[in-house]
Amino acid sequence: MTEIDLTVIGLGYVGMPLAKEAVGAGLRVVGLDVDPAKVDALNAGQSYIDDLTDADLEHMLASGFSATLDESVLARSNTIVICVPTPLDDDHRPDLSAVEGATKTVARNLRKGTLVVLESTTWPGTTDELARPLLESSGLIAGEDFHLAFSPERIDPGNPKFGLRNTPKVVGGFTPTCRDRATAFYGQFIEQVVPVSGTREAEMAKLLENTYRHVNIALVNEMAIFCDELGIDLWEAIEAAGTKPFGFHKFLPGPGVGGHCIPVDPSYLSYTVRKLGYPFRFVELAQEINERMPSYVVARVQRLLNRHKKPVNGARVVMLGVTYKPDIADDRETPALPVARALLELGADLSFADPYVKEWSVDGTPVPREDDLAEAVINADVTLLLQQHAAFDLDMVESKARLVLDTRGVLAEGERVERL
Repeated sequence: MTEIDLTVIGLGYVGMPLAKEAVGAGLRVVGLDVDPAKVDALNAGQSYIDDLTDADLEHMLASGFSATLDESVLARSNTIVICVPTPLDDDHRPDLSAVEGATKTVARNLRKGTLVVLESTTWPGTTDELARPLLESSGLIAGEDFHLAFSPERIDPGNPKFGLRNTPKVVGGFTPTCRDRATAFYGQFIEQVVPVSGTREAEMAKLLENTYRHVNIALVNEMAIFCDELGIDLWEAIEAAGTKPFGFHKFLPGPGVGGHCIPVDPSYLSYTVRKLGYPFRFVELAQEINERMPSYVVARVQRLLNRHKKPVNGARVVMLGVTYKPDIADDRETPALPVARALLELGADLSFADPYVKEWSVDGTPVPREDDLAEAVINADVTLLLQQHAAFDLDMVESKARLVLDTRGVLAEGERVERL
């Protein structure tokens, strides 16, 4: 049987860019997933990932890439990288069921000399305390019979400047030899690899990155609330502060945080600290503030309508952009969902416009999609700009909408336009 250089487990927004770069470096790559629809789509040349075009995928397939449901490919793999989701459960606790399932699958097929890397974001200690014992149930010993490492994903969907290849890659190994093996592997197709002393340090680096963002976003979100009451233009203040060439990094307020990282990853760190017997107050306060923002946005919509003697009940509200960030189709953890839920509960006649989302629902209730942006904003009592997709004609929105609440600070304030 043919040897496989790399098998990627989990063919989503992290796994597929990794597979693409590895194929581009000449490696023999297989993708393994439990979702037959994903496997069939990939083998048919149909990409469902924002940063992977059909043309990219066709080139990968022509270079020998394939996707499969068959775990036996792991027994022929020199390197196995686990890129499965790590969401939170209903109680905001880490849900590592996908990591456990993938690791058990690897253990059933593990052979001597294999490098196993976990890339899924998780709490510090997961690689050593959860993954290693599961892998060693194979009878092989980490650091002796096989190599084990953690390397946090740093994928930023839709980022035109930084992709997998030119974003530095942090790598921590269970042993120095494991680290060196993983560093050499990633060095084949990533420009800069950053080795650290262990897996816990690598796991913590990822959580630190996103907790930093989470806390600073919460800071400006809370400032947006009281600056509105004080009559201060926070957006102008942020731009002014941003002219300082040192000691300041610009963060912007918004309707809430979304995506696969910011609403999720800091909770993994908070969970770890709580196991020590005390709270991680910065993270929990930031979570509270950021989760409050959708309600604040709805309150601002109410205020805007009240000023024009209109109730929310029966008002036509069109939401522009329901994904979690601009110019991508990903709506995971999008703040548009709690905003829409609250508006519907108040009786708003709700619709949405988004060039990247063809169908969208709130708790199983479909929300009508607007195909004609100009007609939608002209007819709406309030236009709620939640995401500034480049495809939106913002000049038209600014000039033709009856009332606008701009949560992204991209429109000029005026008689009919308010910024968050």
